[in-house]
Amino acid sequence: MGSDGERPESSESADLCPEQSRQELEEERRKIRRFQLMMDMVVAVIAQQPRLTVDEAAEMVAETERVALKMFPEKALAYRIIYKPRLQRVMRERYRIQ
Repeated sequence: MGSDGERPESSESADLCPEQSRQELEEERRKIRRFQLMMDMVVAVIAQQPRLTVDEAAEMVAETERVALKMFPEKALAYRIIYKPRLQRVMRERYRIQ
C-alpha cells in the first residue's frame, strides 16, 4: 500500500492476466459483485419472507441459476459447488425439506 493508504498503481494485475484489459477486469468485478448481491437478496427473501411458498422459492432458486449461468457460462461447476448448496440449505431450513 502507498503512504496514503491506497494501493499503488502497478501493472501486476495486467501481468497476471495479460489478455484482459483493465476495463475487462473491472467489468468482471462488477458482474461478480452484482451476482453476489443477487444471491444475498435471494437468500434473505427465502429465509425471511413469511408468505413465500415453497414453489415460489424454488422458482427463485431456478432463476438464480439461469442468471448465474448467463452471466458466467464458464463457471457452471463453481455455481454447483458454491452457490447451489447455499440455496439448498436455506430451502431446507425454511421449509423443513429433507
